[in-house]
Amino acid sequence: MTWCYDWPRAAVTADVCALSRDPDGRWHVLLVTRANPPFAGCHALPGGFLDVDREDLETCARRELKEETGIDAPNRLPLLGVWSRPDRDPRGHTITAVYLARFAWPPPAPRAADDAADARWRPVMDAAPLAFDHADILRTALQHVGMNENR
Repeated sequence: MTWCYDWPRAAVTADVCALSRDPDGRWHVLLVTRANPPFAGCHALPGGFLDVDREDLETCARRELKEETGIDAPNRLPLLGVWSRPDRDPRGHTITAVYLARFAWPPPAPRAADDAADARWRPVMDAAPLAFDHADILRTALQHVGMNENR
């Protein structure tokens, strides 16, 4: 039986905040350049929409990371948090679960694909500006790993 509701529902996405620390102690973040609106041409964390009825959020995060960057997620992919502010995505109310991926240095080389025009590791201090609320997500990830954002 299929249920229909009288009220609107939010979209669901999963993103990956992938970090790696170089020998000098500087953090780098894996970013894609968005090929499509909204924010076409802007840098963002890899991620995308949940395949409803086919995957859970962690599977979605792993799939999107692989599709957009060619990089396999590490075995350990902890949930960093959930971002749900109604205005975070201009397409409508979108809730995202963000997973934290940590890679040893040097991190795997990305290869842009799917809806990413480019994918590369960038020093955190050169990451801004970011699409959506991804700067806030990155700040949270850096706090989680216990490092100053400018290092």
